[in-house]
Amino acid sequence: MSPTARVLAGLLGGAALGIVLTKWQANAAASLAIVAQPIGDLWLNALQMTVVPLVVALVVLGVASTRDAAESGRTARRALIVFLVLLTAGATYAAVFAPFQLSLLPRDPELIAALRAAIGTPVAEAATTGFAQRIAGIIPGNAVAAAAQSAMLPLVVCALLCGFALTRVEEPRRAQAVGLFQTLADVMIIIVRWVLLVGPIGVFALAFSLCVKAGASILGALAWYILAMCSLYLVLCVGLYAVALFAGGQSLRRFAAGILPAQVIAMSTQSSLATLPAMVESAQNRLGCSPAVTSLVLPMAVSLFRMTSPAQYLGVSSYIAWIYGIDLHAGQLAVAVALSVVISLGSVGLPGQVSLMAMNMPVVQSLGLPVAPLGLMLAVETIPDAFATLGNVTGDLSATTVVARRSHE
Repeated sequence: MSPTARVLAGLLGGAALGIVLTKWQANAAASLAIVAQPIGDLWLNALQMTVVPLVVALVVLGVASTRDAAESGRTARRALIVFLVLLTAGATYAAVFAPFQLSLLPRDPELIAALRAAIGTPVAEAATTGFAQRIAGIIPGNAVAAAAQSAMLPLVVCALLCGFALTRVEEPRRAQAVGLFQTLADVMIIIVRWVLLVGPIGVFALAFSLCVKAGASILGALAWYILAMCSLYLVLCVGLYAVALFAGGQSLRRFAAGILPAQVIAMSTQSSLATLPAMVESAQNRLGCSPAVTSLVLPMAVSLFRMTSPAQYLGVSSYIAWIYGIDLHAGQLAVAVALSVVISLGSVGLPGQVSLMAMNMPVVQSLGLPVAPLGLMLAVETIPDAFATLGNVTGDLSATTVVARRSHE
């Protein structure tokens, strides 16, 4: 059984036991929920403790990777610009569309109250600070204190500055520093994988305690999450078709038919890397991109560019805000957009479950939202992840057509 299937089994088992036991023996269910809740909290805390060092290491490595790619030639620099523009556009779209589509869904006030009581995670007060304080807080007065408080935006700014400063260091010492950050990232990923090995137990405990306190309606809330994320990715794919048409010089029929084989493989494997050979074949033989551009841009895209990552971070954060009845204002969303783009550069290549937990936490925390619902989202991420991979592959090929057209001109 795959790790995702085991986590999903933990979710369904915990939910079923919580619902059935609550109907038959409510007192026993409540007593067991008191025991199960700390187990779920321990699992979430174990995941959360890796976020700060992992994010810092990945941001520094992301800066180093983009610097190395930019030095490889004009086509690589052009591809980096296209990647950054598309990532920013995707994050901005998600910041606008995700809250809008969630506002159209029915929200049960009783369910919201039950979820708040069941999760028991207070919402941070950082969102209530004034505009001047938020601007001043972008640069941390004490980076160690920012890390201790999980203040992700100033921490990411500090990591960005360190990454750019490393590009000015002599090559031998720069290579040593990059190797150190790579080792730190690898260690944190190994720890996250260890924690995910006991994910079925943690998710079982969370689902059981939630269903005892909130009832079966929690399953309906998760169904709304799946629907919201899948629709978010599908609309993003439609936008990428428009990019290929207007910026890549493709016709709709040619582009749709040309990328279809790669999209089928993407949906079935849920891996952009496994789809790379099919993407190369589609770009060269079906879309008319030159081998010189394709052989450079597509491996870069798989290494640096995950089109749906910022949309995922904004979508997940918007869903958590929707659950708790919290309205995110424009200033918060603008900060989250910038943070999502930066973090996404370091998220490429991470396993899906690791990426969902470790990369979403910084954005969720920056908005002052609780991270506890992420444990349940992890259990049902298989379906949205298939559509996310579809969006990533579509984005890779769309970006390749844009770079190929600009290179030809």
